[in-house]
Amino acid sequence: MSITVNAYATPAAKAPFEKTTIERRDLQPSDVLIDIKFAGICHSDIHTARDEWGGTNYPLVPGHEIAGIVSEVGSAVSRYRVGDRVGVGCMVDSCRECVNCTAGEEQYCLKGNVGTYGGVLDGRPTDGGYAEKIVVDENYVLGIPEGVELDEAAPLLCAGITLYSPLKHWGAGPGKKVAIVGLGGLGHMGVKIAAALGAEVTVLSQTLSKEVDGKKFGAQHYYATSDDATFEQLAGSFDLIVNTVSAQLPMEKYLSLLGLNGTLVNVGAPAEPLEVPAFALIPMRRSWAGSMIGGIRETQEMLDFCAEHGLGAEIEVIDASRIDEAYDRVVDSDVRYRFVIDAATIA
Repeated sequence: MSITVNAYATPAAKAPFEKTTIERRDLQPSDVLIDIKFAGICHSDIHTARDEWGGTNYPLVPGHEIAGIVSEVGSAVSRYRVGDRVGVGCMVDSCRECVNCTAGEEQYCLKGNVGTYGGVLDGRPTDGGYAEKIVVDENYVLGIPEGVELDEAAPLLCAGITLYSPLKHWGAGPGKKVAIVGLGGLGHMGVKIAAALGAEVTVLSQTLSKEVDGKKFGAQHYYATSDDATFEQLAGSFDLIVNTVSAQLPMEKYLSLLGLNGTLVNVGAPAEPLEVPAFALIPMRRSWAGSMIGGIRETQEMLDFCAEHGLGAEIEVIDASRIDEAYDRVVDSDVRYRFVIDAATIA
């Protein structure tokens, strides 16, 4: 048996989204049925839907920033009850056996975790959160605390954890100077989280157009990267830089901003390769690293942290009929700071 639900799908690369129906599996003993209330639009959705990273299978129902309410649980479910506020992020399963999974780092499953959309589970392609409902094993469901509204919580399931994980891993906190490159859907959450962790936060953005927002979110400093003087003034300044931009940047210039033993972490994923000359790293024992979301345990930690500190995403809620418009606006950097689909408009 299966559950038929309404959804929005794109039938081909760069084709408009269409309202359709999809099948969700009937509940297994460990499954949770979630009535989706809100689904964030992540830049990864756009890259995938438009086949910019390659390998997309169509039709595609994106969405891995999902917030909703439990409407039914399987017979063996112990973590959740009907009526609970819950979320689903970028993965819905993993091998559960490899060294990374058993360490709570399921995002780095050695056999490959199963994406919330665009993956394969039990021989069927997975469909994401641009839909009315979703069925997920309870081990890959997150509890959303009362301290954050569901619509503002949805983007935390990708944007929030994508920034929280590297900030925690590389020790952002009191006495550390942290720079966030880009003040978009990812970057604005990086500023909020880094500030809440106690770091001294600087925003590096192309222009100063969002300076008021950046400082409102917790940044002490804000610089325009279009001004070459920025790189001269800030040379050797930072312990940690998190680059959220999904575009080619002159990495040598950004690496020059790191102090001794500093690390630049890429969470933005441009389709084109990034070049790094060796002498941008060697003289100050600098590191260049990458980071991808977080495990289930860390994602729950992030949600609890955000609720405790009153952190939610800055959002613009839209009807599902405006997905194509929203995609174009994200690409044009015309959103402050995350589009969230009201799933009630999918019915």
